[in-house]
Amino acid sequence: MKKTVKIILLTLLILIIILLLVFKVFRVQDIVLKKIYPKEYSEYVYKYSKEYEVDPLLVFAIIKAESNFNPNVVSSSNAIGLMQLMDTTAEEIANKLNILYVKKTSLYNPELNIQLGTKYFSNLMKEYEGNYLLALTAYNAGIGNVKKWIDQGTINPDASDIENIPFKETNSYVRKIVRDYKIYKELYKE
Repeated sequence: MKKTVKIILLTLLILIIILLLVFKVFRVQDIVLKKIYPKEYSEYVYKYSKEYEVDPLLVFAIIKAESNFNPNVVSSSNAIGLMQLMDTTAEEIANKLNILYVKKTSLYNPELNIQLGTKYFSNLMKEYEGNYLLALTAYNAGIGNVKKWIDQGTINPDASDIENIPFKETNSYVRKIVRDYKIYKELYKE
């Protein structure tokens, strides 16, 4: 009886070691994580990230947080598509780019949504002198709120205290994208 238990335990130990080796050798964790953190629509993300000088991995993290790569998502505030753009914002950006913007339903088009969303985020990055934390905060809560929070001393102008963002949704949003951005950078080291 004792010998049978020892054989079973030894067999289990060997199986565990083999599984650990398989996970390590085949990087199963990375394979699984790449399913959770995909790079869908990469042709558009890379094209417009390069054109508008934004890290494409940050754009992927924004898309993941905004729509989880579903181009047909509409938020409760009527933000549309992959990068969850408001109709007025999209129309303003399209006009600046001399793009024909017919109606908000065109925001379901992945390429147009990514182009306009990436350009808008690029504008925010310029507004905040490359500080992606402030740009993310403004992308979610609006430039006016970010200005007010900085002016009131609620958040620092360098965004070193993003935990102080007073809107719970925006606070969670920025933290989520920061986390996802780190994961994207680790998974897709270039």
